[in-house]
Amino acid sequence: MIKFNELQPGDYVYAQYEGERWEGIVNELNSEDKEVCVQTDVQDFWFKPEDLLPIPLTEGELFKLNFEKELNGNGSVKYKKGPFRIMLDKEDGFGDFEIWYREDRRHIKQPISVHQLQNHYYQMTKVELGRN
Repeated sequence: MIKFNELQPGDYVYAQYEGERWEGIVNELNSEDKEVCVQTDVQDFWFKPEDLLPIPLTEGELFKLNFEKELNGNGSVKYKKGPFRIMLDKEDGFGDFEIWYREDRRHIKQPISVHQLQNHYYQMTKVELGRN
């Protein structure tokens, strides 16, 4: 489940209904009824937050978001998209890492999901993070 207040249009999530799961993008939020319109490859459909699941942040997901990978000599890994950076002390170290954009630096001390990275990215850059 994803908390309603964590979601923004453009966020990538898993939506589930009657045992089926689809990856989709949040199109609209209905604050009054606490429903989320998610566009999947099937159709747009309204879901309750309890029917939405986070997509874990992985290297594969970063590649889908058009990040470039840079291996450092000390075993650390840097992912870059323009001036935005994600720095992991070790490969697949998504449980404790840093993100930064210009002078704004944040230390993330637990695994996060794709929509949470998208929200950090937007707060820091004022630009939506998408897959295009």
